[in-house]
Formats: sequence, structure tokens, C-alpha cells
Amino acid sequence: MRFEILRDPVWNNIRVDELTLTLVDTEVFQRLRYVRQLGWTYLVYPGATHSRFEHALGTHHLSRRTLALLCEAEDTSIGEADQAIVRSAALLHDVGHYPFSHALEEIGALHHEDVARPLITEGSIATILSAQLGKDAPLKIFDLIRGRSESPLQGLISGSLDLDKIEYLKRDAFMCGVPYGEIDVDRLTNSLVLVDDPETGRRSLGVQEKALSALESLLFAKYQMYRNVYWHHAVRSATAMYKRLVEDAVKAEVVDVQSLSRHTDEGLMHRLESDRPTPLLAALKERRLYKRAAEWPAAELDDDKVEWIATDRKRVAQAENSLAKEFGLGPGELLLDYPVKTQMLGLDIPVLRRSGKVERLTGEGWIGTINLPSLSEELYKSARWLRVFTAKRARLEPRRVLDALERSR
Repeated sequence: MRFEILRDPVWNNIRVDELTLTLVDTEVFQRLRYVRQLGWTYLVYPGATHSRFEHALGTHHLSRRTLALLCEAEDTSIGEADQAIVRSAALLHDVGHYPFSHALEEIGALHHEDVARPLITEGSIATILSAQLGKDAPLKIFDLIRGRSESPLQGLISGSLDLDKIEYLKRDAFMCGVPYGEIDVDRLTNSLVLVDDPETGRRSLGVQEKALSALESLLFAKYQMYRNVYWHHAVRSATAMYKRLVEDAVKAEVVDVQSLSRHTDEGLMHRLESDRPTPLLAALKERRLYKRAAEWPAAELDDDKVEWIATDRKRVAQAENSLAKEFGLGPGELLLDYPVKTQMLGLDIPVLRRSGKVERLTGEGWIGTINLPSLSEELYKSARWLRVFTAKRARLEPRRVLDALERSR
């Protein structure tokens, strides 16, 4: 088998085989060169211009390395065909991503993993996978990506300790130049084992007890990255501007939702600039970001009254226009932002105890370990903020604004 070596700033040498090279050379995968991993974050952290392409190669690299370690483990036998399926899933897990990362999923566009289905199970990628790995390979790979596979290796692609998470935290921290993504990757990957799940009896991916400290550090790294990078107020301002920009373009029929996933970052911006230039578009391109006019940490909010701001885009647009009018601003000059709630410290994985017993570690944890549910809620309250952004300095009355949002129906 022929291999090529690709140089990477995070993992140094990435070894790729002929199948991987063939998949990388497809048009579907090459588009990822032009989709930034962190969307508009580069407007705050200038180094954050890395792409989904690099991240996908890094995830593939971790899958190859981890599979090799698992194969060295006693009583573990993983066939080459199964390894190739997992490596391909690691490589292709992001092919359905929209321009500027996850933002467009927040305006109601299909989840990127659902967009990936036809890209993997039809067309050039499906042809390559079927010819090399069997006719059922495309669907097997998609099932791994969607977290629906019966394979014991499912956890490598989608799970509490999946390789995607390890890769993006490590790469994002490195490219942003922040010290928050320090993860003991070697400890984690060397501690992964295949065990019999105590709840289902099925063979599945687990971790040895000795790696729990490294696992906790990964969860803290995720929190720190959300607090300092992913949910940074200026990043959220740019993201809110972009969502409103695309939302307005869709309503004006300049673009349709179904075509969004075929664009690159700059391709979509060029399309909008050519067909529907707006002050909002100009402000985003020239980094004249909207300013914080009011903000509240989640700890001060009644989630039952404001959670709709994260999930109901139709109501959000109506509320934005109503508040803008009330405070003497034009349409699109006032934006609301409340990040979609993510599973900050989600954990559900079998653990091989030192005694040889396998127990499932969930959010409740064990005596002597961190109480993750309580901690997760506290971390959310410090990292997640509801914000009102305005195009120009505006004197808002925060209590009046919050009352209006909490009463909104």
C-alpha cells in the first residue's frame, strides 16, 4: 500500500493511504479548504483562519493512530476493512458543513450531518467507497457519523470521547494562540479500550480508569474554549450579523437554504455582495462589528422565558425589529444573541476499573470524582450570555428590554 506524508502544524506528520488521497481529491472534500473551522472567529483571533480541511485530516490522523493502539491491545482484533471504514468516517465527518461553520444551523438550516448524507452515499465519494470497501461502505460510514452505527468503534467518531472533539479543541487553541486547549492526547488515546458495555452487553469503546484525570481536563478545555473563544462577545456579534444577513438574503430569494451547503465562505459572501449588497454586509466585511448595548449572564435569566431566543429564529427577527423601532434604530440595526445550548460537559462512557470490572461513567460521576451535572450547570451560567447588539451606540434600558423579551409570545 502506498502512503504519502502530509505536514501539519498540530500533529507534525500525517500519514495517508491511497484511498484517503482519492477521497481528499474529490470536489466535495476539496471545498472544505475554503470553509473556515471557526467561522468569524478570525476577526477576533487573527490566527483562526484554519479550515475544515485541516481539521478533517487531523481527525483522520487520530483515528489511524488510535486504531493502531487498539490493535496492539490484548485480545483485540479489528479487521483492516473495519479500520478503513472508521478512518473514512473520521475523514468525511464534516463534508456537509455550511460556510462559516455552525452559524447557519442556528437559523433553521439542516444539520450539517444530514447535509452530508447524499454527499457520502451518492456521487463520487460513494463510488470510491463502494469500489474500495464494498457496496454497503457509504451507508456504514454515514451511520458512524450520525452516531447510529452498531459498530463497537462508534465512540471514536461520535461520543463522549470522540476524536473529532479531541482534534478540534487542540487545533483551535493552537491556531488562536490561547493556552486553553491543552489536552493529554497520548494519555487518552493510549487508555481507550474495547469492553462489554455493562448496560447493553454489547462490545463498545471505553476508557481505562487511569485516564479519568485526562478526561476531566478535556472537559475543562472545552469549557474554557467556549468561554474565551467560541462564545467571545465579538465573535458572537459577528455571528449574529452573519445569521441576520443570510436570513434576510433567503427571505429576499437571493439564495435558497438548500444551496447554502454548496458554497465556500468567500463564495457565499461574493454572491451576497453581487446580488444584494447591504449596510450589514459592508459592516461585516469591514469589521465594523455591532456593539453590546445590553447583556445578561444565564445565571440571572429565567430559561423558560428566554430560551426561545436561541431556537426560534422567526420570533427573534420579529423581536429584533420591534425593539429596533422602539429605540429609534432601523431594521437589522439591533440583533439578539443567545448561543444554542450545547452539551458542555456531557459524559457517558464505559470505564474499565482497576479491579477489571466495567462500570458506566455518566454525568453523575462516582464518589471521588467531580460532580459533573452540578459543575456543568455552573459553568454554563458563567459562559453563556444573552446579549443585545446594535449597529451604533444606543442607550437602551436593560430592564425594559429584558421585560419585553420575557413577555414575548
